[in-house]
Amino acid sequence: MTNHDVRALAEEFWEALLEASPSFATFVGDHRYDDRIEDVTAEAEQRQRTQWADLKGRLEAIDAADLSPADRVIRGLLLGETTDAIDAIDQGLVELRSDQMAGVHVDLLQTNGVLSVGEPDHAHRIVDRFRQIPALLDAACDRFVAGAAAGRTPARVCIDRSLNVIDGYLDTPLADDVFANFAYNAPSPWAGEDAWRDELRAVVEEQIRPAFAAYRGRLADELLPVARPDDRAGLSWLPGGDAIYASLVRHHTTLELSPAEIHQIGLDEVHVRLPADYAEVGSRLFGTGDLAVIFERLRSDPALRYDTADEIMDDARRGLALATEAMPAWFGKLPQSPCAIEEVPAYLAADSPAAYYFPPAGDGSRPGTYFVNTHEPAQKNRYEAASVAYHEAIPGHHLQIAIANELTDVPQFQRFSLSNTAYVEGWGLYSERLADEMGLYVSDLDLIGMLAADSWRACRLVVDTGLHALGWSRQQAIDYMAENTPVSVEEVTVEIDRYIGLPGQALAYKVGQREIFRLRERAKEQLGERFDIKGFHDTVLGSGAVTLPILGDLVDAWVAAAG
Repeated sequence: MTNHDVRALAEEFWEALLEASPSFATFVGDHRYDDRIEDVTAEAEQRQRTQWADLKGRLEAIDAADLSPADRVIRGLLLGETTDAIDAIDQGLVELRSDQMAGVHVDLLQTNGVLSVGEPDHAHRIVDRFRQIPALLDAACDRFVAGAAAGRTPARVCIDRSLNVIDGYLDTPLADDVFANFAYNAPSPWAGEDAWRDELRAVVEEQIRPAFAAYRGRLADELLPVARPDDRAGLSWLPGGDAIYASLVRHHTTLELSPAEIHQIGLDEVHVRLPADYAEVGSRLFGTGDLAVIFERLRSDPALRYDTADEIMDDARRGLALATEAMPAWFGKLPQSPCAIEEVPAYLAADSPAAYYFPPAGDGSRPGTYFVNTHEPAQKNRYEAASVAYHEAIPGHHLQIAIANELTDVPQFQRFSLSNTAYVEGWGLYSERLADEMGLYVSDLDLIGMLAADSWRACRLVVDTGLHALGWSRQQAIDYMAENTPVSVEEVTVEIDRYIGLPGQALAYKVGQREIFRLRERAKEQLGERFDIKGFHDTVLGSGAVTLPILGDLVDAWVAAAG
């Protein structure tokens, strides 16, 4: 087969993905499926599996040796995407997605808050989609209940938090409802917009909000009574849980690492490498290198907390401005899309992390957005603001994802893929350390925030594997992380519950960061004075979100060409 065949298969994959994921299609600016919604029934899932398996078989029949370097990357990425999609179906992962992180209810609330349409036809189609939300929520509950009946019960804490998210949404006034306020961004006025808004509000009031209330009732009545208690919160307590977790570890790390290996890497980071860094910065900042004293100061000093939401947003904007000014010296490829900053919506904030990022639309209709959580400012740490901004915005997720979205010589799936978590989140965590090299941390308080974030991600390797492979209880995971990070017990608890709801995802950050630094150091050793940081970064960012093995091949090729 020829290179043309690989790109044709890439286009076929992309079209199948958009058709199966209409909300994602809208998310990337393709409005052909605005009047449709996801089908999560078992029958639809099996039809999709047949399609992915057929595509994977045709990819495997192509000899990689006959392809150009760029098309070898495409083939490798497509094989990874189809393999992961088949694994997710075979492991029945949709049956477990009643949680507060990746649940269908959370996806609807988060995604529709950032989507937009710019033509009347698309706007009317969105109303047709919204009318299907009740059926989607009901079908999702059917899958959850079927999974629970087969022994695949959810963790009780995840159901509790999901109920809290739904209550927060239903307590929101209709005037502020995320669905009723769906964004219409037309270049010119539309005479029918007022009537469309009225129709939208009617669908929200008469169909969507009652459907969320019914969904909440099913979670409370059918799942909560059979949910796993806190001492059995991890996947290892489920029938087939070890296989599910192994699949998720492969998916989120893209490496062949066992949970035991990952657990040990985390222990080494937490107890060997990081204490020395804390001692150096802590001695300057607090006059002590004692880790316990440093942690206690960071946890308990009220001067290190915010007073208002405005202060949190001011620091976020300041960090973004500094990074934007500095990035041309470190990157040859720069994004055209700006990075906006907004507050996390109130109905999500109590159960959301300190910040998160939403990518720009492929059609340019929506900028990349850095969402900052200003809920309960007195619980938010001033020392974390800089490292969070550099992770989520620039030089982190916004720089990487916006550059990928703007690539013109790769297939669509490669431009918009967020599948390779170890690359995406590894780059985010790498960026936190890179920001130090870029001179973006203006104080030792910022630096110790960077270390706090790094130890947080290192602890994730320990507690995620502890929960899902070693049978740890929720409290055991909370205690370990609270002892080994300067984070409050309250924030640690939210994080641990996140790991319970998203098994394996938390491993991606540190695994990916370590691999990017390893590749960089190896390239520096091989190239010596010929090593160019801009060239390295452009190589890492120049092919979109790839697997870590493919990233190693790309860096090796760059080194060979530069040598």
